[in-house]
Order: sequence, then C-alpha cells, then structure tokens
Amino acid sequence: MGSPWKALSDDNRRRILLLLKEKDMITPTDIADHFDFTLPGVSINLRILKEADLITEKKEGKNRLYSLNRKTASDLVQFFDDMYDYKLKSLKEYVENKKRKRE
Repeated sequence: MGSPWKALSDDNRRRILLLLKEKDMITPTDIADHFDFTLPGVSINLRILKEADLITEKKEGKNRLYSLNRKTASDLVQFFDDMYDYKLKSLKEYVENKKRKRE
C-alpha cells in the first residue's frame, strides 16, 4: 500500500479527490473530461490514489467506477484535528499562564 501523504502531494490528485467527494462513482473518462486530462494521466493518478487507499474501485460490466474512500479521508482529517487540538490547548495554557503571572 502506498502512502496517502505522498499521494496527496500532487495537485491533480487532490483535485480528483475533491471531485470524487462531490460525485460518487465516476468513470475515468468523466474525470478526464472534467479536468481536461488525458486518460493515461487519469489512470496513473487513480492507480496512485487506489494504492494509497484514498479511493475505491467498483467494476460494473466494462466500466470501472471510482469513489472517495471516506474512511481513509476521515483518518487523515482526524490526524489534523488531533494535531491542531494539541496546538490550541498549548496556546490556551500559554495564555492562561502568562495572564496568571501578570496578576
């Protein structure tokens, strides 16, 4: 499995993820049309996103449909929530301690 952090480092892949967030179950052709990408370019980006478990793939006949893996996306959001929550708590403690020293 690839790293979701590496997969997110590319602007085009982030744009694809935002599209998949809005339009569930979309074909590579629809993605290519939406962004004016070539199909090979879309395929490479979808492969990287799939290996990073950021998207899921469903086969329907000859078509492959892609959607955002909301579990992995939620885990990434939780990481940032935890990180910033710590920073905000630290800032609050700093301000409160500084205020106490003045009193």
